[in-house]
Parts: sequence; structure tokens; C-alpha cells
Amino acid sequence: MKIVKQIADLSSVTASWLLSSRSLARKRAGKRTHVLFCMCDHYEPGTGKVTAEVGSGRVDDLLREYPRIADAHHDSHGCKPRRTWFFPPHYHQHGWLKKLVSLCERGYGEVELHLHHGKQEPDTSENLRATLRQCVEEYGIFGIFGDFDGGKQYGFIHGDWALDNSRNGEFCGVDDEITILKETGCYADFTFPCYNDATPKQINSIYYAEDDPLRPKSHDTGKHVCAGGPHRHHDQSNRDLMIVAGPLHPHFRHGRLRGLRVFGDSIDVEQTVTPTRIDQWVRTGISVKGKENWVVIKTHTHGASDGEIAIGPSMHEMFSHLETTYRDHEDYALHYVTSRELYNVIKAAEAGEPGEDPAAYKEYRVRAPVYDSSPDVMEASAMLQGMVAKSYRG
Repeated sequence: MKIVKQIADLSSVTASWLLSSRSLARKRAGKRTHVLFCMCDHYEPGTGKVTAEVGSGRVDDLLREYPRIADAHHDSHGCKPRRTWFFPPHYHQHGWLKKLVSLCERGYGEVELHLHHGKQEPDTSENLRATLRQCVEEYGIFGIFGDFDGGKQYGFIHGDWALDNSRNGEFCGVDDEITILKETGCYADFTFPCYNDATPKQINSIYYAEDDPLRPKSHDTGKHVCAGGPHRHHDQSNRDLMIVAGPLHPHFRHGRLRGLRVFGDSIDVEQTVTPTRIDQWVRTGISVKGKENWVVIKTHTHGASDGEIAIGPSMHEMFSHLETTYRDHEDYALHYVTSRELYNVIKAAEAGEPGEDPAAYKEYRVRAPVYDSSPDVMEASAMLQGMVAKSYRG
């Protein structure tokens, strides 16, 4: 049965991708294509149950190596590639978050929220809501999270991919999770795609998921974000959450027909980045409907455990191809963005803003955080640790 499902999924993704990529290419014809590249890092220094010494070494490697990579590259506006580190509270220990903030202070990226819960036992709505609010408060000590309309706003990636209790009750337990995320200040979710039951049917799109608080996986389908669309309704609703998906596409491993697989937005040891794969990301054409020449490439990595890829020579190769193909070409412009900046650009397109350059809208809605690594806070409070431990103990 597993093989049959894999074949069916491969056929469905391939057919959908071929049809949509051709259609989107026609809609972009005659217009300059702006490529918005966003790299989301599920940053977990202690993953693999490593010692504190190993985890600290991973963080130190990042602080040393990422600036060397980023400083060697720039987009069409001269901006270096800035990564978004989605950091979970169960690894807020040993000063790891404080060190990560010091990298953000230097302009190399931003921190958003990653949460694992519901592993040992299902989480509850009440505990989830309290945990998210406590994360916003404690991360805020370092200036983490941007501001909109007087409140902190955060981007989110769900641990184990199980957004809205979408893995048959495992790794979550909360059917009204989307409502709770929106209530606590989440501006968008960046979890998908993935290779399990949690991944939505609606692939390669940016859309609003409307929560059904009594059923799981409300993000399975939703309403496309459209240029000039009814954005005010979605801003005011506590049940609509923007889902920003990464590319899901067919890929021929080793260039062979029998190597045909479905590849997503992951950058790791198994799914290394090649020029062909980058070009497929662009051809996938994820965009706001009506603004198809602003192409979104949201990728993800696990930068702590996959450091040889995430802060290794392959990063230079990836950025070099993006720059030579999509920066140094009259038909394209390249923009390196964080998840917050990407969200702001999407909201500007949705609002029907007339500008042709998305870089003008990177600060459109959620204001940039003001990072401060000086507070002498080395770990999460006992309160936050206890909230997380109620349903997740590693």
C-alpha cells in the first residue's frame, strides 16, 4: 500500500507541477521576474540528544561560518542573504538563544518561533495558548519578534510537521491550533511541504487556512492570497492563518528517469541543492495570484544538525547560482528576504500596492525587531520549561 501511495503522490505532484508551471510562465511573459529567496532554519542545537558541549559547538560554528558565507554574496539591491532561524523553547538553554540573537544584531538574519509539542501525550488548547504567550514574552527579552499595531507578531513552524493536529493525533493534539496561533500573534505559518500525512492537498501556493476548531488539519485547503483581494477580512479574522508553502516538484535524481522523485524545499544531506533544482524552484512559480512575476522560494533546513550543508561550501554554490542566473540577468531580479520580510511583501501585493519592486515593501506591515543580546538570560524560565514538558520531553 505504501508503494501504491508513493506512485499516486508522484503522479499527482508531477501532473500538477507541469500544468501550473507552464501556466504561470505564460502569465509572467513580458514582465521582469522578481525571485524572492527565503531560507528558514529549524534551528535545534541539541537535536540528536547530543551533549551541551556538542550543542554549543554547533552554535559557535554557525556564528563563525555563516557571516563568512553571507558576506560573500548579495542580491540585486546589495543585500546579503539573511536567514530566519525558527528556534524552539526546549532548546532555550546554555545561552544558545542569546548567542543566536547576537548574530541577528549583526544583521545576518532574524529569529522566529518553532514549537514541538504533543509527543509524549496530546497537548491541550489551554496549555498551548499559555506556552505561545510565554514564548513571546521570554523571547521578547532579547527583542525577538517584530511589531504590528502595538503587539508582537511571530512566524511559526510546527515541530514534526503536525500543524493543527494533522498527524492522526500525534505530535500536537490541538484541533483549534490555527485559531490559537492567530490569537497569540502568529502572522503566518512556514511549516510545509513535508512527506507525511500533515502536508496539505493544496501545494505550491500561498493561501489562508480557515480553522475548524472541532476538526484537525484545517490547512488542507484554503483561499489563495490574491492581489487586490479582500485582505481586510483575513486581517480581522482570528480563524484565518496565512500558509506560505515551499516548492514541491518532480526531480530526476542523478538525471535518470528511474530516479524520478518528489522533492520539496528541504536543503539537507539527502536533498542537496543543484542548479537544476534551484531552477525548478523558480519554475514552480509560487506567488500571489495576480502578481505571478513575484516568485516566492521558501526553503528549509535543519542548520544545527545538518551544518555540513547549511553552513558548508554548498551554500556558496547555491547563492552563486542564484546570483549569476537571477541577479545578473536583465529579465530577473533577486531578493534575499527573511520570513517576516517575505510576509510583508505578500501583504503589499495582496493590498494591490502599485510598485513593481518588492524590495520597497519589506517593512510594509510587521516592523523589524530590535535585537539585544545583552540580557544575561541563559535559559527558559522554569514556568516555560514546565509548559513545554507537559506534552514534549524530547
